[in-house]
Amino acid sequence: MDKLGPLWSFLVFVFIFTQKARVNGSTNTAGNDNVMGVIGAIIDNSSRIGKEESVAMKMALEDFYVKFNQSLVLDIRDSQRQPIQAALEAKDLINAQVQAILGPQTWEETSLVADIGSKTRTPILSFADTTPKWAPERWPFLLQASPNEFKQMKAVAAIVESWEWRQVTVIYEDRDSSASRVLPHLSNALREVGAEISQLVALPPFASSSLSKDLERLKEGQCRVFVVHLSLSLSDRLFEMAKRKKMMEKGYVWITTDPITSLVHAMNATTISNMQGILGVKSYLPETGGHFKVFHHRFRKRFSSEHPEEDNHEPDIFALKAYDAAWIVAIAMRESKKVSHLLLEKVVQSDFHGLSGKVEFIDNKLVPVNIFQIVNVMGKSYRELGFWSDGQGFSENLTENAAYNSSMRVLGQVFWPGAPLYTPSGWTLPISSNPLRIGVPVGSLFKEYVSVKHQSESNISFTGFAIDVFKETLEQLPFYLPYELSPFNGTYNDLVEQIHLKIFDAVVGDVTIVARRYQHAEFTHPYTESGLVMIVPVISKTSNRAWLFMKPFTMAMWILTAVINLYNGFVIWLLERNNCPELKGSVLNQMGMLIWLAFNTLFSLNGNRLHSNLSRMTMVVWLFVALVIMQTYTANLTSMLTVQHLGPTVTDVEALKSSNAIIGHCTGSFLSKYLVDVLHFNANNIKNFTSIEAFSQALETQEIAAAFLEVPLANLFLAKYCKGFTIAGPTYKVGGFGFAFPKGSPLVSSITEALLKVSESGRLHELENIMIAAAKCEDVEPDKETPSLSPNSFLVLFILSGGTSTVALLVYISCLDKSMLRRKIMWRLMKAAMRHWRRQKQRFSRRVSNVAESACNSRYTFDPQNRI
Repeated sequence: MDKLGPLWSFLVFVFIFTQKARVNGSTNTAGNDNVMGVIGAIIDNSSRIGKEESVAMKMALEDFYVKFNQSLVLDIRDSQRQPIQAALEAKDLINAQVQAILGPQTWEETSLVADIGSKTRTPILSFADTTPKWAPERWPFLLQASPNEFKQMKAVAAIVESWEWRQVTVIYEDRDSSASRVLPHLSNALREVGAEISQLVALPPFASSSLSKDLERLKEGQCRVFVVHLSLSLSDRLFEMAKRKKMMEKGYVWITTDPITSLVHAMNATTISNMQGILGVKSYLPETGGHFKVFHHRFRKRFSSEHPEEDNHEPDIFALKAYDAAWIVAIAMRESKKVSHLLLEKVVQSDFHGLSGKVEFIDNKLVPVNIFQIVNVMGKSYRELGFWSDGQGFSENLTENAAYNSSMRVLGQVFWPGAPLYTPSGWTLPISSNPLRIGVPVGSLFKEYVSVKHQSESNISFTGFAIDVFKETLEQLPFYLPYELSPFNGTYNDLVEQIHLKIFDAVVGDVTIVARRYQHAEFTHPYTESGLVMIVPVISKTSNRAWLFMKPFTMAMWILTAVINLYNGFVIWLLERNNCPELKGSVLNQMGMLIWLAFNTLFSLNGNRLHSNLSRMTMVVWLFVALVIMQTYTANLTSMLTVQHLGPTVTDVEALKSSNAIIGHCTGSFLSKYLVDVLHFNANNIKNFTSIEAFSQALETQEIAAAFLEVPLANLFLAKYCKGFTIAGPTYKVGGFGFAFPKGSPLVSSITEALLKVSESGRLHELENIMIAAAKCEDVEPDKETPSLSPNSFLVLFILSGGTSTVALLVYISCLDKSMLRRKIMWRLMKAAMRHWRRQKQRFSRRVSNVAESACNSRYTFDPQNRI
């Protein structure tokens, strides 16, 4: 036994040494002669991530030796995912004279290791995905060798925005790293796209009975969109429990982040079956280049040999980041000659394209990743849907000609949990919920909008336009929504505040959408016209107008009437001038007679004074046209004088303020503050009224000069009192009437969509017309100004009169020409006969004179003094 003692001790020593070498995973491919230094590493050797990191770092140092013929020892320690254990291993590594430490994976471990490393000026390259901004100031030798996940949160928010979800529930591991760094970035990213975190569920890192209770509570809630930010082991338990509780079925949405999604390829069949339909965001793995292909082949071979228990041997982003980190430190150690501050400086100055992408440090942190891959778990593995790039959006590929879109819908159909044919709405009614408690205002001035009648203590009727619109909206919802209407006697601001106080779940009525009320509730799309108008009494605006007599006819009508009268007068003057001595005289006299005849004929000229049939024909048509025109003019003028045309007593707000007039508004309305703060009325000049009849009476008795009402109420008021009031001045932009719900309520988007369907179908307009028609004045005609008549109304008559006069004129001219022609012919014949007679007479005279002369010459002697 004495001889066996030293032998036994030697065997134990050899066993411990070999076990230590195997656990530490030391790499020394060239012996001690070429060893340049020692690199420490702290990983969780029981996790898939730790296993990939271990293999990748060993491969990096082997490649370094092949390239530079210099060897580095890799001393790997197992932290068992315990911060204290990681700190102890770090202290042990530093005592072993390591030049740098790679890892660990979580921030809780990193914070303790960094504190130890900074004291000894040992560079720490952490694989933690988040590092506080203040960490480099406290620990200058701490570097983040893993891109942070902040941009990944924007990718998650982009998915939520694509499907128009407004609320999400975040399930995270109860650690400081997630709670204090990742979640604020997710919250901000969601807020930028109009969504918000409705609930945060923190799960302990170890198995706990609370998981079942937490999921049961989530199932009873309304939100159906869950963002899961957990470790792989914890997410495995989560999805297993969720499937048991039937939360992986239709209507549910699950979105996982990188810690889970990047390891989907390594999950077993049971885990994959529990995760069917989830959407995942994972870091982009650039599987390009010859270097990656060589690494991929070698990694698969080595990983399968070192970890045969793993079913999948594919490397993921964790392996690539670990390889690049080990390569960075190895190159820096070669260039810095083991000097710690030079080593840190060389590491920070690293700038190259590694297996994981761009390797560059800014503020002691690796540059963030801007590209993420979107995957969808289905079947036995997952489907790669596409990519999300920061600043560009979603795309099916990353080529130069890739088309980007802000919506994930461009990536095609998503396989959702339960395989529904539709996209989940993201929310549902609580399983054990009571009917919605809806508050309705009792003190509405306009009962046509909201009317609450207490028929008995237990029987209250709710009627009105707002109630009808709400009921029509509920019929458009794709689900049944139980509700109970409850009366509320108070101001509208107090009514909306009841939602914030959890007394009511919603408010329905003539509630105006204003910014002040948004601090207590959220509103749907307005279901009425928006705006604020001023109602004033009216006065006649047509009395004592100097040129009112010209109004029955347009200017063109007056000109054409004058022209046709002058033309007809000219024709009759021309036809009758030869038969009427009074139509003759000087040119000035004849022009006066012509003008007088043109207009006097309409009233006093009798047909028996006319001598020509053409004149009588022209006069008959002329008098007929004149009779029609005069009767029409008389009727139109009478209409203008008898029908009352009204105008506002006040035309603008400035006139009211300058005259210090009293104005009115509805009790309980937001308008009192608006009139003072925005329109700058004196608060002492504002009165409120509790009934629509009081409004009318106050305006009629001039107790107030104007009343301010919202447009839908003003339209109803004018429908009931259309005789003496009108709208004056501009329309001030304020919100219309809407339905109020709690802030962030998923019902808002569904109710708004249903309300738009009611509006687009025409049903909303129909309900409004029914309400207005019920209050419309029946004894007063609509106030429409009588229009002036144009020549188009008498065009045929003018053509008839002008045409008749023209025909008479042409006939007269034709007859006149024939008469003159006959006279010319007779005159010519008479002149020819006279010339012929004269020639015959002269011829006869010559003969007689010649005979006499012959006789005388023969018988008598010529005596010049004697004529015979």
